[in-house]
Amino acid sequence: MSTHAHRSRIPHDPSARPRRPKAVAGALAAACALLLAATGCAATASTAATEPAAPAAARSSAAPEPAAPAVPEPAALADAKVNVGEGATVGVGMPISVTFPRPVPRSERAAVEHWLGVGTRPAVSGAWSWVKDRNLLDGQRVDYRPPAYWKPGTRVTLRVGGHAVRHFSIGRSLTATVDVRTHTMTVEEDGRPATRIPVTAGRPGLDTWNGTMVVMDKQPKVYMDSRTVGLGDAYHGYYAWAVHTTTSGTYVHQNPNANTYAGRANVTHGCVGLATDGTAERFYRRVIPGDVIRVTGSKDTVEAGNGYGDWNLTWSQWLAHSATRHGDGGR
Repeated sequence: MSTHAHRSRIPHDPSARPRRPKAVAGALAAACALLLAATGCAATASTAATEPAAPAAARSSAAPEPAAPAVPEPAALADAKVNVGEGATVGVGMPISVTFPRPVPRSERAAVEHWLGVGTRPAVSGAWSWVKDRNLLDGQRVDYRPPAYWKPGTRVTLRVGGHAVRHFSIGRSLTATVDVRTHTMTVEEDGRPATRIPVTAGRPGLDTWNGTMVVMDKQPKVYMDSRTVGLGDAYHGYYAWAVHTTTSGTYVHQNPNANTYAGRANVTHGCVGLATDGTAERFYRRVIPGDVIRVTGSKDTVEAGNGYGDWNLTWSQWLAHSATRHGDGGR
């Protein structure tokens, strides 16, 4: 839809459409909220996404030193940032995402992949792929993922050349599937009996993104303002228990309209709304960054670079954007 480009630039509101609303996190402190309100909810992504990895030399528990690649180490790795925090536990859908302050030339992308070392216990195969991030230029983001979701309990070590190291673990498996046609969300966790939750999704014309998304971060409160996307005074204020799934502003969050319409009709501006009777808070407390949120029955599949939409690409499509597997590292 031609309207998507406009909406998706700005994070969205409680009933805001994933691609339109400009949401700003203001959960933990009022001062923080005011500052973020001026910058947009994309700025509320987890702090790990904006922090450089800790120097490798600072950790005695670093993984065994691998043999250095035959190609020289690209200078771009010195300023690389990693999306997963040291010692974090994340969901089975979390890709490793490395970003750079400037685009990496195509001629250097294979070398970058060679110098980004991933080790796993137990052993898991995977590949790097250059992703066009919604808020960055081509060549500023490269992600790593296996052919299928990580297995719970996997331990991962990332080496960013000779500059940094990151260790993290994969937690339990949780996948939430939103069916916009039946207005329900089915949550499956580690083989336990599925939980069914009534929801209200994006109304016609402001449809919730279709496809697979990954929880980027979550905030107890997020400020959302319809005026930032040309929707007048439709909504503006804080919305609670907000689980962030796309850069363009899609959330699963508490929405008073869900008290009436959850399980019956889709009335939001693109987010997935949950009732105020404790349903939204229970879901919020259950999920962690890296958990998988799938939307079915809607329109327009979310792009790989709109948050962590990596899983919307088949494995062959993923490899096609790898400089070492395909040869050019670009589209």
